Amino acid sequence: MDKVKKEQLVAELHEKLHRATAAILTDFQGLNVAQITTLRDSLAERGVEFKVVKNTLMRIAAKGTGAEVVEPLLKGTNAVAIAYDDPSVAAKILKAFGKQNDKFKVKGGVLGTQVLSVDDVLALAELPSREELLAKLLGTLHAVPTALVRVLSGVPRAFVGVLAAIQREKENA
Repeated sequence: MDKVKKEQLVAELHEKLHRATAAILTDFQGLNVAQITTLRDSLAERGVEFKVVKNTLMRIAAKGTGAEVVEPLLKGTNAVAIAYDDPSVAAKILKAFGKQNDKFKVKGGVLGTQVLSVDDVLALAELPSREELLAKLLGTLHAVPTALVRVLSGVPRAFVGVLAAIQREKENA
């Protein structure tokens, strides 16, 4: 690869890492092209990019971004999954792929500017997605006023029931 292409690749990767909510480093050594393509396609469906990156270029591209903190992990073969929206989506897909392919390993990553260990990435995969969390929040916010309306309507309903009982009692007497 000539110098101009490397500079262009570094600039593109730097911009992507700057926009990313999370970047997860993986070791793909031992996987064939079909397996990597399958992983790349499943990640792309959810808006996550998966790039095989040379360590030197990754170090240069990560300077000045939150991903700068993953420099100690840049050893051996590396591919990076870059998530722009929900970071748990990338972690879930990578974890599921790792269960199916023993040779695939998650090395760690970065969430914002926070370094993630392998255990942190696996814990991130266990979190509900952003949509699920928003749905739970909306359900909670909806439940509070609904319960308040039920409680407040119970007093007049009970009062009407008492008046109806008094009326029946007077009619029977």
